[in-house]
Amino acid sequence: MSDANTPLPTLLLVDGSSYLYRAYHAMPDLRSPDGFPTGAIHGLVAMMKRLRDQIIGSGPGGHAACVFDASGPTFRDAWYDQYKAQRAPMPDDLRTQIAPIHEVVRLLGWPVLEVPGIEADDAIGTLARVGAAAGHQVVISTGDKDLAQLVNERVTLINTMSNERLDIAGVVAKFGVAPDRIIDYLTLIGDTVDNVPGVDKVGPKTAVKWLAEHGSLDGVMAAANGIKGVAGENLRKALDWLPQGRRLVTVVTDCDLSAHIAGWPAVEALALQPVNREGLLDFYQRYGFKAWRKELEAELGVGGSVAVTTPGLFDADGTGAEPAKPDNSTLARSYETVLDADRLAAWLERLQAAPLAALDTETDSLDPMRARIVGISFAVQPGEAAYVPVAHDYAGAPDQLPLDAVLATLRPWLEDAAAPKVGQNIKYDTHVLANHGISVRGWQHDTLLESYVFEAHLTHSLEKLAERHLGRRGLSYEDLCGKGVNQIPFSQVDIERATTYSGEDSEMTLQVHQVLHPRVAAVPGLLHVYRAIEMPVSLILQRIERHGVLVDAGVLAQQSHQLAERMMQLEQQAYEIAGQPFNLGSPKQIGEILFNRLGLPVKKKTASGAPSTDEEVLQELAADYPLPARILEHRSLAKLKGTYTDKLPLMVNPATGRVHTNYAQAVAITGRLSSNDPNLQNIPIRTAEGRRVREAFIAPPGHVIVSADYSQIELRIMAHISGDPGLTRAFAEGLDVHKATAAEVFNTTVDAVTSEQRRYAKTINFGLIYGMGAFGLAQSLGIDQKMARDFIDRYFARFAGVKRYMDETKASAADKGYVETLFGRRIELPEIRGGNGPRRSGAERQAINAPMQGTAADLIKLAMIAVQGALDAAGKRTAMVMQVHDELVFEVPDDELPWVREQVPALMAGVAQLSVPLLAEVGIGPNWEQAH
Repeated sequence: MSDANTPLPTLLLVDGSSYLYRAYHAMPDLRSPDGFPTGAIHGLVAMMKRLRDQIIGSGPGGHAACVFDASGPTFRDAWYDQYKAQRAPMPDDLRTQIAPIHEVVRLLGWPVLEVPGIEADDAIGTLARVGAAAGHQVVISTGDKDLAQLVNERVTLINTMSNERLDIAGVVAKFGVAPDRIIDYLTLIGDTVDNVPGVDKVGPKTAVKWLAEHGSLDGVMAAANGIKGVAGENLRKALDWLPQGRRLVTVVTDCDLSAHIAGWPAVEALALQPVNREGLLDFYQRYGFKAWRKELEAELGVGGSVAVTTPGLFDADGTGAEPAKPDNSTLARSYETVLDADRLAAWLERLQAAPLAALDTETDSLDPMRARIVGISFAVQPGEAAYVPVAHDYAGAPDQLPLDAVLATLRPWLEDAAAPKVGQNIKYDTHVLANHGISVRGWQHDTLLESYVFEAHLTHSLEKLAERHLGRRGLSYEDLCGKGVNQIPFSQVDIERATTYSGEDSEMTLQVHQVLHPRVAAVPGLLHVYRAIEMPVSLILQRIERHGVLVDAGVLAQQSHQLAERMMQLEQQAYEIAGQPFNLGSPKQIGEILFNRLGLPVKKKTASGAPSTDEEVLQELAADYPLPARILEHRSLAKLKGTYTDKLPLMVNPATGRVHTNYAQAVAITGRLSSNDPNLQNIPIRTAEGRRVREAFIAPPGHVIVSADYSQIELRIMAHISGDPGLTRAFAEGLDVHKATAAEVFNTTVDAVTSEQRRYAKTINFGLIYGMGAFGLAQSLGIDQKMARDFIDRYFARFAGVKRYMDETKASAADKGYVETLFGRRIELPEIRGGNGPRRSGAERQAINAPMQGTAADLIKLAMIAVQGALDAAGKRTAMVMQVHDELVFEVPDDELPWVREQVPALMAGVAQLSVPLLAEVGIGPNWEQAH
């Protein structure tokens, strides 16, 4: 018997059939020199190599199998003649790649299994059961949710496409039920992919609820007569079918594999073999995989002298070079205008059978909460699309299908979570369809977010993505609708041209995804950020925006009145100081008063040579002169009044009575979200007047506002990244980190630190995070540069780990051109290599700060995912209503307050394990300000 501390041997099982299709649709249309399709081959080879390295390791030994579906019927077809009946036939380009895929997988040393009469799932289930019983830790690599039923203490699922790992707890977190209830869960909801009906109108939430209440499918069936509503009626109608459904979704784990595996059931028969390098070299030559061939030639010492490069951002096969754009010169384009129900039904069949379909809406407004549909387009392959016009109303427009009828037809596909969809800025289309009562599910990809993760420093419009990655340029909105005052609404656009425009939007989105996603997937960190952070957060942001936040217009009106009175007082004071009235909003008149009439010193000049009156100059002058101080205060109050207290009541949506901000997800290169229309993240909170604006953000009756924010998150990240013992110890012991810093810098004890010393230390701590030098610190503290330099030198002497981090980060950024967050997000810094002195210095400061700011952005997004997931799983009515920097704001029913107060900070603190504890603090009140 092995020692309890000895790790179990691993049996790695790959669901080859699952990955065949995913590789085929994820990769661009790659071809060998003689024109043979190779995209699926390429994707499978890359995955199999990566899996073997990551799970088994590069040394000898290990057990594995790659399992494929055999052609022909299986026993389930005999049980149910409609099993998988709706599936489209395998594309010819994929079918021709199957034999080469089997060949190359064997050359890579993998046992290949294909058993006629049973599905790959059943072979995997049998192998997993036998392997676990033989003392192996079984890892199944798949994208198939059905296999979650196999998970136990010895069996884990991984999904290389989404970087997801599912153990028992992971299955519960994802599906809401334990692995031993997955069969019951699937039976209730059905499996649209395999054409196995469930209970009509019963989705995951209802299935989880029923199983929690009644324990099992048998318990649900026994209680059917007591379940009310339409769902209960549908359950009773399905009672005769459910045993057959359960039989169909159950993975068989006792198949006879003896005819296909020598020595079965001994797991030793599945031993991985050494890579057949000579055979692989010939294979790579035949199918045109140049980079992999050169690597092997270098290893074998054949061919010319080859320098093998490290895979980079644009690397799909290890070359380090950007792949060529697909040749679209011969791409046949066919865009159909759908004007009758039969053609719409035909397209619905194609959408339901498609492994991935692109979707786009054309609307009458850019406001996502108010936009109404003018037309809908979709595509299932590049070059081909359909446009369904529903509200074009120009003279002579052809008859169109009614919008309600179109949505009723498309609803089953739109709301099917198992129907994979891709879009460009899916948050907007989700809102638009929600305006019409459709809850879109099944979003798998968003090209906006793929671009944002891959190339955050560039623009992410579909127009720019198509130019960059496809070499294509389609019709622009201005081409159709014109510009400025002459711009017409989309409903007035000729339907034929609208079909071209919208069809391009959908099919170019699909093609951009096929080119861009492999580039994201080639870098594990980027894939993780995309799949585990940005995509889930996008859907949560849509929910936050849609819920909105309640504001008290009366409170804002009162504040506007008070601000106006204070501004009048400031104007009168300014006039008295100046000796005459003048326009406090005119830079020219301010300059004349300050520098000509009062003779104040000129600090800097504008490009035209006039004395500058910008905020920096006025701040400097305000330290010594009263008038600049009055002007600054007047400016800040005018901005507060114009931007918030006057404007917010006008932005209340009359249909909801709430303010609905828009969270821009793909703007800041660090990953931070930005808020606009209105901007809820820039409310000035350093002044009492600014803080009072938050009093207008209120909870409805029976609710409270809860604010939960991370404490000193960027300093904690600095402690973790730098590994500095002093900072780490301060956080680990729960000390006031600024006092602890002051004690080190001023060589005293923590208890003896004065408030002034703490203020200095706090400025140093936060200043260094942002790359502040002696000049900036001197200005912030109001001291001379020599003293500031002395403080910095003493700080670095005590916190050498911070200094080391800063030096190493700048050097690494200069070498790579980017920095990374702890979770793999890349922040490009073009100026760090090619910029001039000031720009390069700015890029170096950004290099120091960006990993911390970016990691903080990743953490708050992970917190949003964790908290929303827990709220949904617990069936809570609490709503997340705002995200502001490191803070989440909730609208909480009174009876859920104890749960939120306990669970939310724990969930936020638990999203990552750093070397110092994460701490989230909660405040509660009737409004946002009092919750702080």
